[in-house]
Amino acid sequence: MTYGNVILVGFMGTGKTTVGSALAQALGIPHRDLDEAIAEREGCSIPELFATKGERYFRDAESAALRDLLRERPQVLTTGGGAVLRPENVRLMLQEGTVIALSATEQELIRRLEGDTGRPLLAGGVADRVRRLLEERKGAYDFAPIQIDTTGKDVSEIVAEIRGRMVESGLIRRD
Repeated sequence: MTYGNVILVGFMGTGKTTVGSALAQALGIPHRDLDEAIAEREGCSIPELFATKGERYFRDAESAALRDLLRERPQVLTTGGGAVLRPENVRLMLQEGTVIALSATEQELIRRLEGDTGRPLLAGGVADRVRRLLEERKGAYDFAPIQIDTTGKDVSEIVAEIRGRMVESGLIRRD
């Protein structure tokens, strides 16, 4: 089966990277992570990039890396939670692949993200920051044709649900 790009979007903590890796394995195609690609290109971690150059610079680097990565196919591409904040990124994702949005309840996100020190946007209190960012990004992931709630599900259940939705959409054949 020939695939194009499968692009996972969603708020931080929804499981994009973990699910993306498992989905790529299930589909037999490579997995690429946008944040990892940015860190590789910039020669430093995402928290370091935020601390030294700021969020605007990071978003510019994110858009450039997204454009470059979407030239490769097939792949499962996992994005950072804020990649959808720029309309040009959304247009590019919709043009270059099948976009799948992962979501989870606020309580589930807070539970998953507590103790995670690698997320610069969560500095200063996870629960309050998650609530504020969820409010700011309300509706930001609604553009994705496939929506998957990951709350209370393990990775294999989520991958099976995504594959089922891809079959329903005519993107892949049922095995």
